Formats: sequence, structure tokens, C-alpha cells
Amino acid sequence: MVWRRNLALAAFGALIGLTATGVFPLWLGAWCALASAVSFALYGHDKRAAQRKQQRTPERTLQLLAFAGGWPGALLGQALFRHKHRKMPFQWVFWLCVLANVASIAVLLREFSR
Repeated sequence: MVWRRNLALAAFGALIGLTATGVFPLWLGAWCALASAVSFALYGHDKRAAQRKQQRTPERTLQLLAFAGGWPGALLGQALFRHKHRKMPFQWVFWLCVLANVASIAVLLREFSR
């Protein structure tokens, strides 16, 4: 669990650094920060809902937020709330979403730099 937290914190540090140095446009840094905050909050909400046997957040929603740039917040939520970190089918899709997001941002930044 510690590695998830550390990776999330490193991703947040990179996000801040890339935005501050102008490598990331401000709108992209803000978007990723917002998506991460929403993702983190939803992991906490879903964990509480699971414990109370209430309506849950669909896994597709959590994965879509990861793909949309909220994966650092999702990773932090998985670590701090101990939620969804052992469910292997979910983790496979989650990490594919992370990879797709990072690749999409790389292509986007390459196109913007031209």
C-alpha cells in the first residue's frame, strides 16, 4: 500500500512541476488536479457505501475518471481507504486506463509543442 501512496504523491509532484514550468498547459494541470480530487472523493464515498451496504459508485465511473486524468487521486484513494486495491479484474482495467491517460497526454503535449 505504501508504494501506491508514494506513486500517487510522485505523480502529484510531477503534475505540479510540469504545470509550474509550463510543460503542461495550465488548463491540463487544473483538469488533472480536479479529476484527481473527484476521484479521491469517490473512492472514499464508495468505501463508506460498501461498509454501510448502500448504493455504490459504479466501477466504470472510477475507471473513467482514472482515464480522464484522475488516476493519481484514485491511486491515493486506493491506498488511504484500502479500497479496490485487491480486486484484480478492476486493477487490470485501472492500470490500462493509467497507461492510456499517460500516453494520451504525451501525444497531446507533442501535438501542442509543434
